[in-house]
Amino acid sequence: MAAAGLTRATSAARPLMRLVTMSGVPVLQQLHLEERLLRTTGDNWCIINDGTAPPTIVMGVSGRVSELVEIQPVLRDQVPIVRRFSGGGTVIVDQGTVFVTFICNKAAVTGLQPFPRDIMTWSGQLYGKVFDGFGEFHLRENGRLKQHHVSTLSISIFKYLWFMSTSIMLTAMYYSARKHTDFLCRMKEYMPSRSFFTDGVIAALGEQFSVEPTDIETVLSDDDDDEFVPSTKMLSEQDLEGIASSKESLIRV
Repeated sequence: MAAAGLTRATSAARPLMRLVTMSGVPVLQQLHLEERLLRTTGDNWCIINDGTAPPTIVMGVSGRVSELVEIQPVLRDQVPIVRRFSGGGTVIVDQGTVFVTFICNKAAVTGLQPFPRDIMTWSGQLYGKVFDGFGEFHLRENGRLKQHHVSTLSISIFKYLWFMSTSIMLTAMYYSARKHTDFLCRMKEYMPSRSFFTDGVIAALGEQFSVEPTDIETVLSDDDDDEFVPSTKMLSEQDLEGIASSKESLIRV
């Protein structure tokens, strides 16, 4: 009885982590949800989105479209471009991408200093448990695990909270100038299933947090901030045409 009581006390002492799991939600809707939770709540959150549609280019808040995107093919193929509220690189996401986002109070993880390197170390240890037994994978600042890219990262630090989003590529995406196998590997070649990865993340979280599954409807109904306006935006066709025209003008000059 004493041992059982100690187990319950230990579990109760863990900070609460509210978990939202989704599948196939458009990345714009996902980012709006993350930004809302970050800016209007003080809770710890983990948001997992297994795949997204349609295929979308996602850019960091300070990325320059003219330097990072081939605009004419994007306009021709009608590929959406989303500029998120946080920093980070530019990536194409689709059904082969699994998103894992952490929003944490600065006091949630004992001993964790709210600096990017410390947050990277913590998340690297968490993902290390998920990948244990599936090769030498180590989370690094450039989004690499082992010798290949399988993820992109975005970290932001605010007054009371920190935010980290990881996009795990389960299938390869191509860069035209290089063979994709030169710089990408597919996680499905190492893990038995997508659910094995997401279940592993949740299990690893459960070692540090009291994880509470929460559905989207509950999240939105709990949020009474009707004045919230997300800064994450989808670039319009007019925006892209204007950027393309400006770029062509500079080339002619």
